[in-house]
Amino acid sequence: MAEFLPPKERTKLPRQVMPEQDPLIRAHNFEEVNLGLTKEQAILDAQRCLQCKKPTCMDGCPVEIKIIDFLELVVEEDFLGAARKIKEDNVLPAICGRVCPQETQCEAKCVLAKRFEPVSIGRLERFVADYEMSKGITSEIPRIDKKGKKVAVVGSGPAGLSCAGDLINMGYDVTVFEALHELGGVLVYGIPEFRLPKEIVRKEVNNLRNMGVEFKTNVVIGATYSIDELMKEEGYSAVFVAVGAGLPWFMNIPGESLAGVYSANEFLTRVNLMKAYKFPEYDSPVLDCKERRVAVFGGGNVAMDAVRTALRLGAKATIYYRRSEAEMPARDEEIHHAKDEGVKFEMLTTPIELLGDENERLHSMKCIRMELGEPDASGRRRPVPIENSEYIEPVDIAIVAIGNGSNPLISQTSPDIDTNKWGNINVDGDTMRTSKPGVFAGGDIVTGGATVILALGAGRQAARGIDEYLTDGSW
Repeated sequence: MAEFLPPKERTKLPRQVMPEQDPLIRAHNFEEVNLGLTKEQAILDAQRCLQCKKPTCMDGCPVEIKIIDFLELVVEEDFLGAARKIKEDNVLPAICGRVCPQETQCEAKCVLAKRFEPVSIGRLERFVADYEMSKGITSEIPRIDKKGKKVAVVGSGPAGLSCAGDLINMGYDVTVFEALHELGGVLVYGIPEFRLPKEIVRKEVNNLRNMGVEFKTNVVIGATYSIDELMKEEGYSAVFVAVGAGLPWFMNIPGESLAGVYSANEFLTRVNLMKAYKFPEYDSPVLDCKERRVAVFGGGNVAMDAVRTALRLGAKATIYYRRSEAEMPARDEEIHHAKDEGVKFEMLTTPIELLGDENERLHSMKCIRMELGEPDASGRRRPVPIENSEYIEPVDIAIVAIGNGSNPLISQTSPDIDTNKWGNINVDGDTMRTSKPGVFAGGDIVTGGATVILALGAGRQAARGIDEYLTDGSW
């Protein structure tokens, strides 16, 4: 069994490179790009941890995983123990190890990062979670006293699943209501198969089911039941609203109603959830992308997901982004993967009009070049149009990936829940309480579009807030 090397020897160990599919091959399939660390790589990378007395890496983790403890178990080759240690704080480790931006969170806080490359915390999290799954081990119903109270969780995305996992461990009876026919929220409809295999999501959900969480699909809260009905007629003592931010934003330019223009939400949902890439075996198609010119507007992870998906459908795929690459909010890894696969990038460019033919079908777009001015509220330099730089670019399909807002269904049917000017639910930042007694909220419905791990953290906060409320009864 391995042991930690002396500290100076650890710093000499290189950060391990995760194997991945060859770009020329993966650009034509929907199989997972990253292949995971080997056992030997995992032990070597975990050896690099300095086991700091004050582990700053944990300061960067929204769900407060005991990072140095699980890394020590990896070095000892107790991979199942490492997985259990992570699950004390994170019920979705196989998912977070794949899609969370560790490079700006826990790894950014790693002491090694000051002079060397940080420990591969995210890849090691994925390794131990996958190892546990490969052994067929799942969590069991917690052996604790039941508290005799029911909690409803609205939405089965990362915030809802995280809250449900913590609440079931506290002794509450938990039911998760999902509007769609599959569980996982954005994890199944938004993130492509090649980045997060849906079988991984199903296994993580089944793990929660084994722990005692009840799931009900095809139930739209605000239509099937109102929140008041859940509490007054269905007997739920508290409700956690975690419906995400699923209302796509558009650019408000002429031509967005033309045939051939998609929101990223619709495009990705059709491909990821409805399996459009297997049409006609599955019933929901997308427009034929093969050899078509596809333009994706935006620079975040959703834009990368959309453009890489279009590429796999055979498109000549291009990103159009109004700032420079340095301002792109997408993960560096996603940008790097997109470039390797053949995606083209048109920076400092934005469309100002989409143009159609006599059948109202998109055939081209008018774009304008931009330059960067002074920083705006986001801290990034504001893009400013360059006078007389307009030009026409042929395009067959356009995908708008500039962000999402909140679905108004909850606020329309529960007007006593306060929202802000963007329609996001206002909550107490510590307890996640809303203005409506017994109702809590978290995730993208509160913050707007954010990361999986931040939603998980919000779910954990809400679980603590719900437990406090149901224990002392005060609001």
